[in-house]
Amino acid sequence: MEPGAHTRLVVAVVTDGPQVVAGIVFALPIEAGRFADRVDAVTTIEAAGLTVWHGSLRSHPIAWVVGGTGVAQATRACRLLIDGHRPRLVISAGFAGGLNPHLARGSLIRPCRALRPGDQPVVLQQSTADAAKSGHDIVTVDEVIHGVDAKHRLAEDTGADIVDMETWAVAHEAGRAGLPCLGLRVVSDAAADSLPGEITRLAEARSPWHRIGLAIRTVGRRPSAIGDLWGLWERAVVDSRTLADALELEVAALPALSPPATA
Repeated sequence: MEPGAHTRLVVAVVTDGPQVVAGIVFALPIEAGRFADRVDAVTTIEAAGLTVWHGSLRSHPIAWVVGGTGVAQATRACRLLIDGHRPRLVISAGFAGGLNPHLARGSLIRPCRALRPGDQPVVLQQSTADAAKSGHDIVTVDEVIHGVDAKHRLAEDTGADIVDMETWAVAHEAGRAGLPCLGLRVVSDAAADSLPGEITRLAEARSPWHRIGLAIRTVGRRPSAIGDLWGLWERAVVDSRTLADALELEVAALPALSPPATA
């Protein structure tokens, strides 16, 4: 979404925004980018340090937020969407690491359960559009899983097929509000792929400028990192488009909101 392409509202908190059919929680701007390009009549609200976008997709009102990485950030972002827009469905959308060696990079997955070590699993909503592979579990952890050996150990310990840092938190918060949660994840790195160590710091950056600064310092320390980071960016752009396609299908398949009752 280009600057100036939408209306911006600035408020302290979101208390009574328009109801939406779906509220979508992303962690990173790159995950949301291609999806945001498809939404019409977009407005934004600044609330509690986050930006909430609201618009129309396939004639359905929707809202979404880019909450940041990790359980705490995802919980906060999900609660903001629920309190402000009362979605009928919450969607945790983004990228995930592969743990199951049979899942290729770029695969679109709709996990059936969200796991977290030490906590109870959360059953996720069934797809309304059948836009992704199902029957897989996702595990939410507290840090980026870099190496192949670490992925293998996590798969053995949890039985999960993919890993992220947010889905369980979003699903748990939605469940507390009595709402269903759907997970949509694109496998950004397969089980046999290792990630550069710098990816953790980049993922945890709290703003685009911070992320750019970290990338520049990374290349300064390790010039060969420029190839790694550029490759990750190119794949992320493709994965973002895959995710946007799936989200559009899911939203289009949702029933319309009932018109407000008249006095």
